Amino acid sequence: MSASVRIAPSLLSADFARLGEEVAAISEAADWVHVDVMDNHFVPNLTLGLPVVKSLLKATDIPIDCHLMITDPDRWAVAYAEAGAYNVTVHAEAVADPVAMAANLRAAGARAGLSLKPGTPLDGWVDVLKHYDTLLVMTVEPGFGGQAFMADMMGKVRQARTLVDTGHLTVIVQVDGGISADTIDQAAEAGADCFVAGSAVYSAKNPAAAVAELRAAAARHRPPAG
Repeated sequence: MSASVRIAPSLLSADFARLGEEVAAISEAADWVHVDVMDNHFVPNLTLGLPVVKSLLKATDIPIDCHLMITDPDRWAVAYAEAGAYNVTVHAEAVADPVAMAANLRAAGARAGLSLKPGTPLDGWVDVLKHYDTLLVMTVEPGFGGQAFMADMMGKVRQARTLVDTGHLTVIVQVDGGISADTIDQAAEAGADCFVAGSAVYSAKNPAAAVAELRAAAARHRPPAG
């Protein structure tokens, strides 16, 4: 995988009444657009779903990164890949057959992502992750934006980085939750590749400039290659 920094603004912090404009505001700066899909069962919140993702795919050329925080990803996830999402992430705690899920997402044209909640150790998922393209380490409890960054999750990020650097995994290491100008250095130093940021981008007067600032900060703090 490329060692470049990726910034994925999260639409969870955007104005839902102006989603097309909110995506356009970061179109020249962002690598991916992160869409949090919540069903009010797996997490206690209800957000966007497949019809909105399909509309967004028509409105932008930026790769759409769908994070499915839902109880039955085995039923729903492939539809997001078939619709044209670039990366579709399911939760380890919810997916019934993670190896089959990865194969099905890839067959439908998307990259396959696996997410771990803060309380889920990485150790039991290393072999499964050999089938995936992205590992999303949650740095807050999933469900709501604006939460405080959990610095103790950096051990999990470092563990993942070591597995990638030693050739045991080939995943992009993504972090999501509380990422801002004040915390991105910790995630970058731990070895994250892709940074999901919601409030830090969409609370800024200039979201594109905020993305650029986050990218520069992450690049400054990434460990040396090799």
